[in-house]
Formats: sequence, C-alpha cells, structure tokens
Amino acid sequence: MGKYFGTDGVRGRANEGLTLDMSIKIGQYLGWYYSKSGRHARILIGKDTRLSGDMFELGLSAGATSMGAQVYLLGVCPTPSISYLIQKERFDCGIMVSASHNPYYDNGIKVFNDRGEKMEEFVLLKIEDYMDGKTQLPLATGDKIGELIEWEDGLEIYMSWLKETVPVDLTGMHICVDLANGSATSTAAETLDALGATVEAINNSPNGININNKCGSTHPEGLQRIMTENDYDIGLAFDGDADRLIICDSDGRLMDGDYILYICSRYLKSINKLNKNMCVTTVMANLGLYKALDASKIDYIQTPVGDKYVFEEMQNHDYWIGGEQSGHIIFYEHEKTGDGLFTALQILMVMKETGKTLQELSEGLFIYPQLLENVEVKDKENVLNDEALQKVIQSVQDDLGDEGRILVRPSGTEPLIRVMVEAKTDELCKEYVERVVSYMQEHAF
Repeated sequence: MGKYFGTDGVRGRANEGLTLDMSIKIGQYLGWYYSKSGRHARILIGKDTRLSGDMFELGLSAGATSMGAQVYLLGVCPTPSISYLIQKERFDCGIMVSASHNPYYDNGIKVFNDRGEKMEEFVLLKIEDYMDGKTQLPLATGDKIGELIEWEDGLEIYMSWLKETVPVDLTGMHICVDLANGSATSTAAETLDALGATVEAINNSPNGININNKCGSTHPEGLQRIMTENDYDIGLAFDGDADRLIICDSDGRLMDGDYILYICSRYLKSINKLNKNMCVTTVMANLGLYKALDASKIDYIQTPVGDKYVFEEMQNHDYWIGGEQSGHIIFYEHEKTGDGLFTALQILMVMKETGKTLQELSEGLFIYPQLLENVEVKDKENVLNDEALQKVIQSVQDDLGDEGRILVRPSGTEPLIRVMVEAKTDELCKEYVERVVSYMQEHAF
C-alpha cells in the first residue's frame, strides 16, 4: 500500500482526508498516462449516490480532460459495472467514486486498468508522486484537450450482460431488496423485474446523505424484520456501491458470504463447474465453512483479508469461486471483481435449478459463534513477535482443539491488533478473547 492508495483505492472524509485537488491530480495523471501515445485516452467514470460524488466526478473529469482524455460519465452505477464495461467497450481505464459501505460524509476513488482489474501498484505509486508534486506533466492544448461525454447506454449494456450471462427465469419468485440508498438503486430492481420476479424495494430513495444509513448489507435489521412479517422467498441486501451482497432467508435469518460460498460451491460441484474443485476464502472465513466444505469433499485455500488477494489467488490458479465473509464474492469465469447483483442472480439460479429453499440449500453448514475485539497498541510488530503472547495464543488454540480457532492479526490501516475467536458457544468466545486481550493490556504493548 502507498501513501494515499490502500487495498481499495483512496478513501477519506470528503474535503478533509480526500480533497477536490486530490481528485483533479488523479484525473490528470491518468489522463496523461493513457494519452501520452498521442491519442485521446478513453476513461470511464462512475459514482455512487453520496453527496460529494458530483464534486469528485467533475474533479476527476476536469483533470483527465485537461490532459487530453475523452471522459465518459456513467453516472450512478455499481462498481462492478465499471469493471465490466472497461473490458466490453475497450476503455483505457475506469474510475469509481465511492466509499463503499462507509457513511455518506466519506468518499473514495477506485481505479481500474484496461482489463477491468484494480490498477497495478506501480501506476498508483506514480500517481502518488504526481499528487505530491514530485513530478510535473504538460497540459494538453489546442485540439489535444479532451471532452466530456454523458454515456447513457452504459448501464443498459451492463444489465443486458447480466441477464444474458445468468438467464434465469424468476417467474413466481417474491424478492425483497434492500438497496442501501446507493448504487444498486440504478440496476437491481429493474434487472430482477425484467427476469420475471415480483420485487419489493426498500431504501430505494437516495438523497445524498442516507446511503448506508441503518440499511443495506451492514445494517440489514430492517430487511430481516420485513422478511419475518411477509411472504418472500429471499431478501437481498447490497452495500453502498453494490459490489457486496448479504442474503436473508424467508425466516429472516441472515446469510453472509460464507453461506454464499458454501451454497454456490456445492452447486457448481454438482454440475461439474467447480474448476479444480477449489473455493478461495480469506483467513476470516468461519471454521464452520471449512468443516462443511470438507464434508462436501471441496478443497479450499485461504488468503489475507481483502478481495484484492482473493482475486489474485483466483487469477494465478484459475479458480472459479472465491470471496469474503462480507459478501464480496467473485465468479472468476465471468468477472474480475465482486458484483452483488451477479451474486444474487447466481443464488437465485441455484434455488430455481434445484427447487430448494435457502434453508434447504444451507443444510450441513454450522456457523460457529465468533467474537472479534480490537486492541490499540504502540507497535504492532513488537506485539506479534512477543514470545510470551504467542504462548498465550497457543494455549487458547490448544484448549479449543478442533472445535474452534483463534486468529490474532494486525490492522492494515490502524495501530490495532485484532483478536478473533470462534468456538462452539458465545461464552467460550468471550472467555478466550479475554484471555489474550487481558495479557496484552497488562503488558501495555
């Protein structure tokens, strides 16, 4: 990770941690980088619904056109639509203005290369040098200056691809969707309705400041309540930029990314489409998922936390399904990034093809209770190298045996150590987390 770009772009509070000037600089560098061969670069820009989206969209556009790029504005859209359209329409790169599941006052800038993948690290580092004034670039002049194009057809092309790739007939399906007042408002209900479903949408009225506000995949309580009070087959909760999905069964039970990986991996295996018999997870996947995959004779591999690392593992070895507990699921046969709506269509297809409910499809998966506590420390490396602490951690794992696990890891962005325990009961989770946390606090790391 660089100075500004983390594992998922630049992110910060609008006009504080992330400023208009920063967006102009990012736009300028990308406009120059892809126009330096003498032609007008083609750059695609999308955004979610938060208030500052217009400002950053126009800052990026002004920067890119000042360097000679032709900028296509997609407007409010899911992040994965940017990835897909870059590949389909041969854009030089794409930019998404979004802070995903964060509150409205935050925003972010995610950058994709010409293959629809997250931009290479060396390009991001060059952008940072330009942002810090370490390099100077010439502005375009005369007929070399770029222009702005509002691209109204983009989302139709994207939604048509979704329906063609997963051509499931949803006639008879009753679906409730929580659109988080975010990007999913531009595509989800319309796509599901076109496939024949009866759709009820909640949190479908974005006003710039209500994105992710007590709604969506991070706050699905409202969806759960509606599912218990009404007769729906499935509930779908998206995050702010619609690249994640959490589902809810007809009884109001939440099913996160671990459930989705389990259901889809087993289905793909049953139709001989689970390439190399492999499911890719992060280290935060629940122990119950691994036990259930073992019982289904499905192999799995762990990566560090972050969809970036899941994708790299899938790309390097041609694995076809992987993802995170958060609901960021990648179907590598078809896409380069997580797509909440694509994932929803996959789940709906499994339900239709098998004739089973979500309750039936999730049989065999027991999700172990999990407790995560963050401990603020002075030096993360010093903590993790402490031999006495390692013995405490090992003692917990010994006590847990095969019926639980402990994971102690550093935060990638904050001075925190994350202590996570999975065990058969909530009481055991609390007991073992406290054993490790107490030791750390007593020794004032």
